[in-house]
Amino acid sequence: MSSLPPPKAMVFDWDNTLVDTFPTIHAALNVVQEAMGVEKWTLEEAHVKVRQSVRDVFPVMFGDRWEEAREIFYRAFEDVHLRELRVLPGAEDLFDHLRAAGVTLSVVSNKTARYLRREAEHLGWSARFHRVVGATDAARDKPAPDPVHLSLQGAGVMAGPEVWFVGDTDIDLECAHHAGCVPVLVRKSPPLPGEFPAFPPILHVHDLFELKTLVKRN
Repeated sequence: MSSLPPPKAMVFDWDNTLVDTFPTIHAALNVVQEAMGVEKWTLEEAHVKVRQSVRDVFPVMFGDRWEEAREIFYRAFEDVHLRELRVLPGAEDLFDHLRAAGVTLSVVSNKTARYLRREAEHLGWSARFHRVVGATDAARDKPAPDPVHLSLQGAGVMAGPEVWFVGDTDIDLECAHHAGCVPVLVRKSPPLPGEFPAFPPILHVHDLFELKTLVKRN
């Protein structure tokens, strides 16, 4: 930890890192799976399997019917996503501290860009971030590094060891490594031995309150 430079920028994943939206995603996915005649996932199964963007994962799940499935998913999701949106504890406190310290904030998510930005606007967060980058904004989605570079354009800081990428899944850690950023895993349980063999986190925090404390110490 002592060898890490303090962050000049912090790039955040969105779902289940800053906001709790997974029940909404799971409900919309179940609607799709029922319509497509495939077995529905439990919430626990969806937590494990939902990592990539719709354009990457739906062709694998639904084959040549993936575009039909995409439309069903978006209709179901749009009905409830703003109503069910919940801010995770400590997020706004963390933003205030980072902004006061001159740290640039951005978002990189595999959520469809228009929904992502609508949620940020709904929460009054749009002005807090330098950029809010969603799926299809960049040439490739996470875990490719493209959206990280896009999120930092014009910020005066390049992806590298002075940029921390904060997320809750293996996709986020992989993206951080590909972009050359510091991968920060935020979730209650610490990494299991051998859980992330190729793209391990450099830092682990249990929640956003602990992340704020860590940044203050750094």
